[in-house]
Amino acid sequence: MVDFDLRSANARLRASNPLIQCITNTVVQQFSANVLLAIGASPAMLDHEADSAQFTRISSGLLVNFGTATNQQFLAADAAIDAANDDSTPWVLDPVSIGAVDHRTTRIRRAADSSPTAIRGNASEIAALAGIGLGGRGVDSTDEVDAVIPGAVELARTTGAIVAVSGARDAIVAHIDGVDRVARIDGGHEFMPLVIGTGCSLGAVTAAYLDGATTTSARFEAVVAAHAHFKVAGQAAAAGAQGPGSYSVNFLDALHALTGEQLATARVEAGTVEGSQS
Repeated sequence: MVDFDLRSANARLRASNPLIQCITNTVVQQFSANVLLAIGASPAMLDHEADSAQFTRISSGLLVNFGTATNQQFLAADAAIDAANDDSTPWVLDPVSIGAVDHRTTRIRRAADSSPTAIRGNASEIAALAGIGLGGRGVDSTDEVDAVIPGAVELARTTGAIVAVSGARDAIVAHIDGVDRVARIDGGHEFMPLVIGTGCSLGAVTAAYLDGATTTSARFEAVVAAHAHFKVAGQAAAAGAQGPGSYSVNFLDALHALTGEQLATARVEAGTVEGSQS
């Protein structure tokens, strides 16, 4: 079993107020910025190739999400990733819609080969990136989380990243000291997939929680904490929500109101991946 100190992870985030650079889907920029503010981080939607790398060097974390990528964003991501790796700044890759079209898929695979700290996607996206599936329909997933755990394990081994698979029950996979570890997190609500930006903003939150995590074990805990924050807040947001619209507002409020003590109550089950070998 693995013990996670989610309370302390949340306290570190709120104390550091990490500045997170988001090269992300234009459809979700405002929502992602609001989510970062709600959890106690600072957003920066800076995605121009001319100053992307310079800004990365003063950022606490970076999100790369090619949901509506332009040539400018591709170039900005290339520069930002290089700067992040040079300065050991944590960065998160969201392989949104990989497999849907060829150019996007090629660019996502290039990014995955550039040492991301974490990779976060739905089951279909992780399966496609691991080479065991074709991808989803746009941002939607057509695969089950548990079915792609072997692919997530392989990605964690080959990229060195913490790999997070989002779904009704999230799974976070890490290869630590020759052991493949997995944490599964319950919570959330059925309205979450009906609100544009919940998945994309989770990538930004993951980058925020990774600030200050320098070992693979610490990064594993940070990614678990980010997903637990979403799961607990997502469940709390359902109270009084009449549909996706009111739920979206409640969700931002719940993210902001969540305390470290409440986060520590997240339903997290951790262990090793059965059948895996070092």
